[in-house]
Amino acid sequence: ACFLLFRAFMDEVYSITGIKFNTVDIAIPEVFVGGLLGASLVYLFSAFAMSAVGESAESVVTEVRRQFREIPGIMSGDTKPEYGICVDVVSQAALAKMIKPGLLAVGMPIFTGLFFRFVGQYTGDDLLGARALAGFMMFATVSGILMALFMNNAGGAWDNTKKLVETGKYGGKGSETHKASVTGDTVGDPSKDTVGPSIHVLIKLLATVTLVLCPLFVNQQ
Repeated sequence: ACFLLFRAFMDEVYSITGIKFNTVDIAIPEVFVGGLLGASLVYLFSAFAMSAVGESAESVVTEVRRQFREIPGIMSGDTKPEYGICVDVVSQAALAKMIKPGLLAVGMPIFTGLFFRFVGQYTGDDLLGARALAGFMMFATVSGILMALFMNNAGGAWDNTKKLVETGKYGGKGSETHKASVTGDTVGDPSKDTVGPSIHVLIKLLATVTLVLCPLFVNQQ
């Protein structure tokens, strides 16, 4: 889907400007810089998503501790925990913490395209914004695919290592190996369940945004 949208973007540039746009030359400095921005976006987005999971989990831990402290009957089983509050905390955090990654994913290609479009006005290259944005999408797509594969597979390995150790391998529960695998599980879950899948959405979103807003990134005659 990303490559089809990328091809559609190049065709849309041609239909708007009448100038053939069939290749992306990364030897052009502006295009290469656009590519670096695209590759960097993937890593920054991943960091934001991972941080969002950690901060959301911390807010749940805080709420659970509050309930244990203020509702003594939970530990004895006489009183049920306030499940609804925990669900509310998670729901609010899930929405609030993804605002920053979402704005980054939408705003970065727009900024890149507009910035290099204005640079192109001074250099006399009407397609510079589109060229730089094509490099941006190309690098972001390639690095995004690799990062998603890494996060999905490495996260799954980290997650399942704990399960393997708990079967009795390498010392079993309570061993130093088990303690290390718990740490790996803590990192592996957000890697395979949040960052990896969200990068797949990211690279398609980048291609969609650039295609829809294509007229903004070229100097029309």
